[in-house]
Amino acid sequence: MHSAEETEEPGGYQPWSEVTPDAARRLLVAAVDAFAERGYHATTTRDIASRAGMSPAALYIHYRTKEELLHRISRIGHDKALEILSTAADGPGGAAERLAAAVRSFVRWHAAHHTTARVVQYELEALGPEHRAEIVALRRESDAAVRRILAEGVEAGDFDVPDVPGTTLAVLSLCIDVARWFNTAGRRSPEEVGELYADLVLRMVGARQK
Repeated sequence: MHSAEETEEPGGYQPWSEVTPDAARRLLVAAVDAFAERGYHATTTRDIASRAGMSPAALYIHYRTKEELLHRISRIGHDKALEILSTAADGPGGAAERLAAAVRSFVRWHAAHHTTARVVQYELEALGPEHRAEIVALRRESDAAVRRILAEGVEAGDFDVPDVPGTTLAVLSLCIDVARWFNTAGRRSPEEVGELYADLVLRMVGARQK
């Protein structure tokens, strides 16, 4: 069984290409679909194995527990989020250009991979303490990347943002929420939603055109 979200992204990145062998990847893709549809707690290892066309015993060859599967999904998703935001933060141009690039790319990923993103972003509390702490640390790094762009924009006089930490939270929340409502049958593509949100965020921070 293959998820509809296993499409190659610009730059040649194939979702879940980090996961080998093929059986482990099939189980992970099946887990994403099951967790998104039923929720982590309502999903059994039998459900996941069945979706992957495998026996329940085969799952334990690759993953010791259901929580380990969730952690693998969450780690890959949060690594990707940090890569997107850090690349934009370290990119060329002024703060407005970099903030627009960050939002555009982050929103596009959450729309194009909305099933995966829902699991990555909304099942954090199901992780065990050690794994949760690891993912929270990655989320803080993502937060810091956006906060840095905003702070640099304020310092340069490009943004009107009295509360940088609060605005950072608002920007990230806006982007992440796309995964909750995005529908591939809707009239806007992931790229179009990304452009819309980039414009909205620039207006939110009072970006001054030079």
